[in-house]
Amino acid sequence: MLKTKKSFFERVTGASSVDTNSLREREPSMPIYAEEEETEMVMNTGGSSNMGGGHRNFNVFEEEAAFSNDAEGQLTIDVYQTEGEIVIKSTIAGVKPEDLDVSINNDMVTIKGERKNEEMVSGENYYYQECYWGVFSRSVVLPVDIISDKAEASLKNGILTIRLPKADVTKIKKIQVRGF
Repeated sequence: MLKTKKSFFERVTGASSVDTNSLREREPSMPIYAEEEETEMVMNTGGSSNMGGGHRNFNVFEEEAAFSNDAEGQLTIDVYQTEGEIVIKSTIAGVKPEDLDVSINNDMVTIKGERKNEEMVSGENYYYQECYWGVFSRSVVLPVDIISDKAEASLKNGILTIRLPKADVTKIKKIQVRGF
């Protein structure tokens, strides 16, 4: 028997390699369950779609709608530095400046807000639904110390820009020692 070396992932998780050719021959299925009910659904690993045997069809829109009602969206961001500041940028189209909350706590910046959909459309009328509507947030741990009192945030053309001046940690401040 030929012995093969396990990958890092296999060693960490305890998983083992599977021959994909043998999987295609057998087309095994893995049962998954909907959270709201105990109905068994089948996820096929092969190419054919065999949903027979009394199993419920899996509707992506229903599952995403149920998930999105409880979930909070996460912003995509860019964080970079210039010589004197840390800059955070994020695309936040469709949100008014007064609907955003940017807070700085120690070495973390948190951006919170809500994108409101003004038009109500039922799920079956969508062809694609990729835009996120609802509450979102994102927290970023800052890589350097900043002067939070001089931080600025602006929203222009749907792009939020937060400028955080770096604290000068190389500057030496002498203090006088008082005697009593």
